[in-house]
Amino acid sequence: MAMSIRKNDQVMVRAGKDRGKKGRVLSVVPAKNRVVVEGVNLIKRHTRPNPQKNIKGGIVEREAAIHASNVMLLDPDTNEPTRVGKKTLSDGTRVRIGRKSGAVVDK
Repeated sequence: MAMSIRKNDQVMVRAGKDRGKKGRVLSVVPAKNRVVVEGVNLIKRHTRPNPQKNIKGGIVEREAAIHASNVMLLDPDTNEPTRVGKKTLSDGTRVRIGRKSGAVVDK
């Protein structure tokens, strides 16, 4: 099944330790049905310095992936979480719509 959430979507976390947080989707992993959301599910990563790649060593905090079922798309009109539907426009293009307001999510 195709994922209804894409990169750069605004989403709200619906379950887990970061419940209620809103953020932008940084990346999507369709094979594992997971998404990485900005500022959500932060983990501490111990990194070794690598001068070739200009990486400083130490403890780095970064986002880890969370399951796509734990996030909900934010409606572009009301800025509230909504389910995602699909609709074919009169010119034949398929777009995603927010179920609450019926607003088109895709630009």
